[in-house]
Amino acid sequence: MTLIFFLLLSFPIFPSGIKSDIGGFIIDSETSKPVANAVIQLLNTDFYTTSKENGSFQFLSIEENNYLIKVTHLSYQEKLLQIELGQDKTQNLVIYLVPRAINLSPVVVTGEVKPTIFDEINELSNVLKGKELQRDLSLTLASTLKNETGLAMRSMGPAPARPVIRGLGQNRVLISEDGITTTDLSATSPDHAVTLEPFTVDRIEVVRGPKVLLQTPTTIGGVVNVVRNEIPVEVHNQIHLNLGGYAESANDGYLGSIVSEIPVDPFAFRLELSKRKTDDLMTPTGELENSYSENLNYSVGTSLIKNWGFIGASFRNFELEYGVPGGFVGAHPNGVDIELYRRQLNVKSPIYFNDDFFKDLESNYSFVLYRHKEFESSGRIGAEFKITTHLGNVNLNHNSLGFLSGGTLGVSFEFREYEVGGFVFNPPSNSFNISGYLFETFNLNRFHFEFGGRLNYDNIKPLEEKPDAKIGYIRERQFNTFSLSVSSLYELTDIVFLGINLSKSSRVPTIEELFSEGPHLAAYSYEIGNPDLNAESGFGSEFFIYHKFEKLFFNINVFYNNLNNYIIPRNTGEINYATFLPIYATTGVGAEFYGIENQIDWKISELFTLNNSFSYTRGIFKSGGSLPQIPPFKGLVELIFNYENITIGFGTEWAAKQDKVDQFEEPTAGYVIFNNYFQYIFQTGEAVHTVSLSIDNLLNKEYRNHLSRIKSILPEAGINFRISYRLFI
Repeated sequence: MTLIFFLLLSFPIFPSGIKSDIGGFIIDSETSKPVANAVIQLLNTDFYTTSKENGSFQFLSIEENNYLIKVTHLSYQEKLLQIELGQDKTQNLVIYLVPRAINLSPVVVTGEVKPTIFDEINELSNVLKGKELQRDLSLTLASTLKNETGLAMRSMGPAPARPVIRGLGQNRVLISEDGITTTDLSATSPDHAVTLEPFTVDRIEVVRGPKVLLQTPTTIGGVVNVVRNEIPVEVHNQIHLNLGGYAESANDGYLGSIVSEIPVDPFAFRLELSKRKTDDLMTPTGELENSYSENLNYSVGTSLIKNWGFIGASFRNFELEYGVPGGFVGAHPNGVDIELYRRQLNVKSPIYFNDDFFKDLESNYSFVLYRHKEFESSGRIGAEFKITTHLGNVNLNHNSLGFLSGGTLGVSFEFREYEVGGFVFNPPSNSFNISGYLFETFNLNRFHFEFGGRLNYDNIKPLEEKPDAKIGYIRERQFNTFSLSVSSLYELTDIVFLGINLSKSSRVPTIEELFSEGPHLAAYSYEIGNPDLNAESGFGSEFFIYHKFEKLFFNINVFYNNLNNYIIPRNTGEINYATFLPIYATTGVGAEFYGIENQIDWKISELFTLNNSFSYTRGIFKSGGSLPQIPPFKGLVELIFNYENITIGFGTEWAAKQDKVDQFEEPTAGYVIFNNYFQYIFQTGEAVHTVSLSIDNLLNKEYRNHLSRIKSILPEAGINFRISYRLFI
């Protein structure tokens, strides 16, 4: 609070200056970059100007009065704001403009075709960006998103956390960066972390519906795509610099980062560096030992940008060390330490066509080396993994033709070499996937449609077959699957929309689900695979209503998913007495998921906004009983105060008890915790500063996340003061 007070004194909202002047900056609300050539008008006067390349504008010698300022730009939504210009005062403003449509950069999968009404709705309900993203940024991608509608967080300590969508986790939720699949082991086990630093991203998208088939065959899950434009897509007229810092009290954590975009026409360069460190987490009942983390992350990208398109490449190195706590049944008393890194080379090249139908041809290739070691308290390596991956795709994007508004036709491949060491009993294996897919949009009067289809061939081959393995015949497996999805949206009125989504989903079992036959020490489980598993398949349905009033956004979603062969590692209740670990056996079962979600954003007045959301998911076995690891009925209520450069929020995060659990799963109690935040934006010269202060779990409430594997040891974090600072030049 001392730092905030100092900043407020040093940079007042209305600093003294030249008599009766108005000046400031126009900023993109998604990227926090300056907006050039915006038109700024003082309504009912003859005064107008345009913003410069750095986003700045200025009116000099304006008479004392009340003014209504109008800001317009072809690519942004119109902005109106009221100001009072007093004598001997200068108004310094920071004005954020909201883009009219999704960023059309070709590296963003959700923007590869012309924006549709589906895109506009997704932008309102499933995208985290701009000031809101800076405010919600946390230690991991999952903790940043955990309060978004329909999402929850699976964890085994603070560092190994992963998003869950409508009760579905593992690789049913694909995580990508700039549309490129993030290759790690986070989808295979709860002790494995996502190799992604959220602090340096520009926006986070949650993609559902037919568009997911551009990346994955699992339509009932979704895609979490982070956008940072690591391979530059345009040449700026000047150098852009983004400096950031972050600190929080619950784990004595801190982070520093720098991102710079440098134009050397016709080349563009992007540089990124961040470093994060946290100590053990403090909870209301004590310290969660061995929950530290330390991360180094850097990348460099460049593009040659011409009128015909561009060709670009990037390299990223992500290193992470973290602890997995111990102390519960089957766990090591002192926990397990994990070291990993991901080194990735990406190449991208879209070619633009001067054609009425063909829009562009985009080619992508990535090479990934992932290494992962798990250490017992004695220093001995308990498990070691090495994954080498080649993946890529070619997409042909087209414009409108006949009743088709636009679409994509593409093919992708992935070849993975999976090696193991230490006390891991999965056989070294190679896997190969090739897929063909299409995505189309079209309109019929008031009806809007999206359609997607995907064909997949997968081959999973252990380097050595084992006919006499205890779990069954370990051998080469081949899978041919397909997925379909269609969404329809009907404009009941200009502001009310009714929609439906129907899908056929598929998912191929992983190497671990097929071939595991031994202890996984860091996950504290003895894992038994099933080499006879068939591909997971099922049908999904969703019905939704959206209202887009001037000061109110409202949506409600009802969904039902029916899976014939839901693949799940299930606690058998038995113990392997050679290792004293609980036995988890992978099986394919009949399962059903159903639920409801609601989101309301209501602008009560010019100063106050009320946000309310809730999510409910029920998961059951068709044979009877509850599925494990299903999040409870949960929600969030926020009252937000906005006055020019200041935002203050008061929030209540709540969850009901979860007692609908599997046979050997622990129930959890309900809870209510209180959070608040303060955000202040100001400018000095050509620089824009954002300071955000959050206080999480204000009353130091003891509560437990139902999707945490370590909830039996200690609760979630206690009161946590979190401050972040961003500088944009």
